[in-house]
Amino acid sequence: MLPVLTGAFTGVAHAAPAARTTTAPASKVLDVPLAKTAADVKRVAEYWQPDRLKKADLYTPATPGSSTTSSATAAAAAPAASVAAIKKSTAAAAVPARLPRKSTAAKTMGKVFFRFGDKEYWCSASSVAARNRSVVATAGHCAYDSYQARAADYWIFVPNPGPNGETPDGIYVGASVSVHEDWSGKADYDYDYAFVTVHRGFTWVPKDGAYTMRDVGRLQDNVGGQGLELNKKPGTYTATAFGYPAGAQPDGSQPYNGTKRYQCQGGTRYTVAPSRDLQKGVELQPCDFSAGASGGPWMVNWDESRRLGNLNGVNSLTWNRDAKGRYDSVSAPYFDTTTGEVYRRAAAIPTLVKVM
Repeated sequence: MLPVLTGAFTGVAHAAPAARTTTAPASKVLDVPLAKTAADVKRVAEYWQPDRLKKADLYTPATPGSSTTSSATAAAAAPAASVAAIKKSTAAAAVPARLPRKSTAAKTMGKVFFRFGDKEYWCSASSVAARNRSVVATAGHCAYDSYQARAADYWIFVPNPGPNGETPDGIYVGASVSVHEDWSGKADYDYDYAFVTVHRGFTWVPKDGAYTMRDVGRLQDNVGGQGLELNKKPGTYTATAFGYPAGAQPDGSQPYNGTKRYQCQGGTRYTVAPSRDLQKGVELQPCDFSAGASGGPWMVNWDESRRLGNLNGVNSLTWNRDAKGRYDSVSAPYFDTTTGEVYRRAAAIPTLVKVM
């Protein structure tokens, strides 16, 4: 299971980290299959029928943590995966945002639901424009537990979920999760991001006292996709972070319940957290996000009328700098060329033409 531990830190310096060496070996991307066949998709879909989705907000919002699972057990449980190196010359290129096919405003943000072991969890996430029109960005700990060396089970993305399990823009079953090898192998929070390729979406339709799946098409066609902007120097821009916070604050209060999306806007600066192996993080302040906001997008050049901008981070850790009653900032991994490598791998993965 994915433990539920706080990601709060205090007293960390903000000096810019040293640049990464250019002589390091090429970064590699780990692709782990989630649901490969139509039968796999149906199995996951059947798990998330409307009655279960109505209770989804009561599940545990995932937070960063550690596991007591032994390495031997984890290795035995790890699903088949492939490792690929991608040319950095193409990975560094920016990606333009895309509107839905039939709307003048995007609807890209929502929640991901999944299981580790026998327990359900959820996080925040967003659709990202991609060649396959089928990519979701979230935190690494919202899709792959590096301590157990395994991807999440029964992983789905629900854009704009309603408070009673409504799925107005469809349900999208994960096909494959792409993460950096240093997240999967070392739980290095410089790489706490995941790009999940999803199958065509569906909605549940009542029929003869039960439910049947109705195809609604590809994710990007329905909700649009945020752009992607890389190598943006912290301190030179403001960002807007989005998410569905739900967890308690340090003083025990719980101002959020996870049913509504909130946003924070603030300046950015470098941050580090040695206990998480975070050497090149980016902090946004002020922000009192708590558990549940993990994986929510950081946007630059945000256009409120079109609901589009450029993704340049995802919520990873919350911070309590002043050691008072509420969190006061949130951090993301630095989105650089290596992030682009992971994204482009996910954007190139094919999905099923028909899943029902």
